[in-house]
Amino acid sequence: MKIVVLDGYTENPGDLSWDALKRYGELTVYDRTSYVEAPIIRERIGDAQIVVTNKTPITRDTIDACPNIRLIALLATGYNVVDYTYAKQKGIPVVNVPTYGTMSVSQFSIALLLEICHHIGHHSQSVHAGNWANNVDWCYWDYPLIELDGKTMGIIGFGRIGQAEGRIARALGMHVIAYDIHPNESGKQIAEYVSLEELYARADVVSLHCFLTPENTGMINRDSIAKMKDGVILINNSRGQLLNEQDVADALNSGKIAAAGLDVVYTEPIREDNPLLRAKNCIITPHISWAPKESRERIMQITADNIGAFLAGKPVNVVNL
Repeated sequence: MKIVVLDGYTENPGDLSWDALKRYGELTVYDRTSYVEAPIIRERIGDAQIVVTNKTPITRDTIDACPNIRLIALLATGYNVVDYTYAKQKGIPVVNVPTYGTMSVSQFSIALLLEICHHIGHHSQSVHAGNWANNVDWCYWDYPLIELDGKTMGIIGFGRIGQAEGRIARALGMHVIAYDIHPNESGKQIAEYVSLEELYARADVVSLHCFLTPENTGMINRDSIAKMKDGVILINNSRGQLLNEQDVADALNSGKIAAAGLDVVYTEPIREDNPLLRAKNCIITPHISWAPKESRERIMQITADNIGAFLAGKPVNVVNL
């Protein structure tokens, strides 16, 4: 069995082992291949039966050009980089890693929020630059500081990650409201389920934890922002395509949105002309919510388990049944 990993560097920049995959066959690992359709993708797949990818696309043309493919495994939860519908037509299961990042992603979303509230990084740099030693007062702050106790967190997408974030928000003294198309009992123990319109109207903080669909692409836009409170805080470490980035930048510059904490953008790596780079009060990190070593270890193990289950004739985590 030949296994090829097309873009393994972000999963394993050197601090993990690929041994869990090697036990299932002859393994070839490429650090990077291409993030857009290119001939090198099919060249590197060659006659491999199992293709492992993170962000390298697997298109219809690639599937046709590589007839030996029997399984496509994602080193991630999202699977939009694969033409999974066509793969199903060709009898190729596409499997993902659905649950690895619950705690790391929810922790990171709160970290973005706390950085907005306190600007800890900025103030530490200010102290190291000598601004405290040379200050006439015993303390100072360069930004308004925000206490979260008593404020309302509105979470859009209240699955595992959204609910984990909700528990942390409650521990901070926040009231949690949530919108999800599938309310469940565990969510009701954490949050008050409301309509999307009510969430926009009531939330002091709007946090996104949605799967990306054609219906919610660009859902945070001029119209939805107008329904939010003046001075709302926006957090997104879910999918960048949920935002109309120009509309969000405009709202940040006008003050309608007081601040945004973003770990994802529409096109990644970020383009130099992204309007959010020049927007006021916008923290942007390079899509690293998922990246603690503990989280990546889970990705590696679940991917290996997915391959093992497929080879045993009992595939799991199949997204294109």
